[in-house]
Amino acid sequence: MIKNNLLLLFMLSFLIIISLPVWGDSNNDTNSQTNQSGSNTQITGGYTSTTTNTYSGGQTNTTTSTTSSTTNGADVPVNSASAPSFSSMSQNVCSMGVSGGLSTMSFGVSGGKHIRDLNCERVLLAKVLYDFQMKIAAVSLLCQDERVFEAMMMAGTPCPFEGKIGKEAIQQWNKYDLERPDYNTYVSKLENRSRIDEELAEIERQEEARRIAEENAKKLAESKKEEAIIEEKKEIVENPIILVHDD
Repeated sequence: MIKNNLLLLFMLSFLIIISLPVWGDSNNDTNSQTNQSGSNTQITGGYTSTTTNTYSGGQTNTTTSTTSSTTNGADVPVNSASAPSFSSMSQNVCSMGVSGGLSTMSFGVSGGKHIRDLNCERVLLAKVLYDFQMKIAAVSLLCQDERVFEAMMMAGTPCPFEGKIGKEAIQQWNKYDLERPDYNTYVSKLENRSRIDEELAEIERQEEARRIAEENAKKLAESKKEEAIIEEKKEIVENPIILVHDD
């Protein structure tokens, strides 16, 4: 009988414990969300949970748990800005795609464009002209590039000049040198060569002056030597030596 009463009491106590409500303090519960200029801010806190257990004999156990948390939506990074894709799938398209993007905590931006490749266009047009058997026109088009023009000059095969080729073209390019694609490089080379020529000419003048000085010194030494021989002969003539023999 006592065991049945104790078991009933235990079951009642268990039911009372699991049926106790869990409540929150509405005075401490402040939830707010603000959206301003793309910044989300959410502040959450003030939750309180209290559990009270009462056992026979007057013993009471009270457990209180308080949770407070703050989340600032502005600290969460935004999605990355994706740069658009640009591609050139055809071999006859001389352009290059360039794109980029930038993203910050507040906003992101991206963009792109195509850039013409002028050197590719020149090569492609020259190839078309060559296919049409317009070889001189194709070479003339390539000669618009400074590197090709300079290479042709170095090879002794100058670029055409208004229908003239070979030596006649060189004469025209020298006459109208402002029209050369490599004019700035050409002028710089002329200045460097002029400076080098002046330095070499100065070295040659110094060598010539040294050579003349050595020749003059040699002639002077030979002249003094000849004068000494003449004086010696003259002294012998003026003061002959008489030898006396005893018989």
